[in-house]
Amino acid sequence: MNRRHFSRLLLAAAGGVAFPRRARSITRPQVRVNGSRLNRLFEQLRRVGRTPAGGVERLAYSEEDRQARETVMGWMREAGLDVRIDEAANIIARRAGSDPDLPPLLAGSHIDSVPDGGAYDGNVGALGALEAAWTLADEGIVTRHPLEIVIFQNEEGGLYGSEAMAGRLTEADLDQVSQSGRTVREGIAFLGGTPDRIRNAARRSGEIGAYLELHIEQGGMLEAEGMDIGVVEGIVGIEWWDVTVEGFANHAGTTPMDGRRDALLAAARFVEAVNDIVTGIPGRQVGTVGQIAAYPGAPNVIPGRVTASLELRDLDAERIQTLFRRIRAEANAIGERTGTTFTFVSRGLDIAPALTDQRVQGAIVGAARELSLSFRLMPSGAGHDAQSLAALAPIGMIFIPSAGGVSHSPREHSDPEDLVNGANVLVNGLLGLDGMVG
Repeated sequence: MNRRHFSRLLLAAAGGVAFPRRARSITRPQVRVNGSRLNRLFEQLRRVGRTPAGGVERLAYSEEDRQARETVMGWMREAGLDVRIDEAANIIARRAGSDPDLPPLLAGSHIDSVPDGGAYDGNVGALGALEAAWTLADEGIVTRHPLEIVIFQNEEGGLYGSEAMAGRLTEADLDQVSQSGRTVREGIAFLGGTPDRIRNAARRSGEIGAYLELHIEQGGMLEAEGMDIGVVEGIVGIEWWDVTVEGFANHAGTTPMDGRRDALLAAARFVEAVNDIVTGIPGRQVGTVGQIAAYPGAPNVIPGRVTASLELRDLDAERIQTLFRRIRAEANAIGERTGTTFTFVSRGLDIAPALTDQRVQGAIVGAARELSLSFRLMPSGAGHDAQSLAALAPIGMIFIPSAGGVSHSPREHSDPEDLVNGANVLVNGLLGLDGMVG
């Protein structure tokens, strides 16, 4: 008996995992996706942009991105869905509901990748949503709400497709250069969108009944605990600053140690301070200094200037600000001790935390229970398209385990059984929501 199966027995014995009282399980016939078809489509999709190491490189607006989109749209049509590309180049495949006056339920993700990335990030959710709609067609099940399967463009570059649906893309955003070398404006046109009319891609609050996204965890919590499913309670907010440390460049051989204004020494103490401050408060917050460069960068010159990054993430926006204030105060103290100065400039990557909806959580929990799958509540430490849609509609996310907690890497992996489990929770979660939301 493996750890996953043992966890299921514990779940059955305990009557399920503790959950907020407002959530409830919905009794209905279970629906099972075609797991062999789902995994077959997944293996076919991963061939597009496959790297020698077994990962995927499908940069947004690249030829590989375009080819993968054409492949998925072909499958959508085979599943009987009405397919279109909106003005922002998002792919939207629609299945009619029995009540055309109800707002659609949305499910989906993205299929673009980071450079030399993995085959699972985004693809699991995109194909899981397609398989959910395909299964409903196979079973002859018509939902009350229309169902829309959405493939958002350029998630990895900054949630551009979902931000366009939320009506938040600016002219400056469209002029940003993507990893493929095309600007966002050029890339949207390349994929079949119409950037000059991108405002038409925006949805208003209330136009979407709910949004549900299946995704790999991109962490190791589910695997470590032997859990099948993660029920996401919220997606962390992210803030990012450019940090500049100014000292004084001087000769490394002739300047005594007590007479130096070493910017790199100050930066090193800053990196340690970030770690101490972030870990000094109870909670799940994280802080990272992921980039650092010293100038002039010669071995015989004391660094006179250092540039670095600071990124903070948490479900609580105020906690992010509290951490930043403490970090900035400690940086100023380091500056006084080392004869340097610190400057912080916000990068504008201000992604607000997005809590998932209790009803959507309840639909996910109900589906997992009915399928006898173990589950736990957990936050998402990575950003997702669901974060953008939280401004428009109730959102929810389903996580499946990531082997070793590895993501954004060719070594990214989830077992075929986990893909099927996630898709089964997704389709039954959508059916639960169909009976919950108006």
